[in-house]
Amino acid sequence: MTPKEIFEQKLPEQLKAKGDEVTKVGAIYQFNITGDNGGNWWVDTTKSGGEVGEGDNADAKCTITMADSDFIDMVDGKLNGQMAFMTGKLKIKGDMSLAMKLGNVLGL
Repeated sequence: MTPKEIFEQKLPEQLKAKGDEVTKVGAIYQFNITGDNGGNWWVDTTKSGGEVGEGDNADAKCTITMADSDFIDMVDGKLNGQMAFMTGKLKIKGDMSLAMKLGNVLGL
């Protein structure tokens, strides 16, 4: 699975399934994924069922940057988010508390 498939197929399904629970986070996240299968996507948790889009979102309160292979490993459960952050594989810009909430909403 590529980051594009995760953002365009897997995450929208997960967010929709969580419904109103998504709005407990109430923020927009920016993902900048580097590498051959990388790209930029945003995840909006301010509305029921959330929304995912490609590109940049100027309203994002938390930006997450990581390599495509590390992102896939994190989504697959092979890489712990906190460990990725501590080893420099996951970079966070903006509200750190929002980064901590993201895993609960997305199931990462």
